[in-house]
Amino acid sequence: MSNEELEAVQAVLDRVTSYQDGAPEGTVEQELRDGFAEAGVTVSDDDVRKLADAVESEHGAVSAADVLG
Repeated sequence: MSNEELEAVQAVLDRVTSYQDGAPEGTVEQELRDGFAEAGVTVSDDDVRKLADAVESEHGAVSAADVLG
């Protein structure tokens, strides 16, 4: 993943994390997918699930580089 793609992933992740605390299961994953589609970034299903799991378990800032690295 290029630096530009990682920055776009992090921007989507930050946006979703900021308003998804306590969201029903599955909502975070769908919001991430929608955000990545809007940003034009391709993220594998496995990576989307990893990011969604991190958002749901951390309840705070999540680093895309740490989760995907």
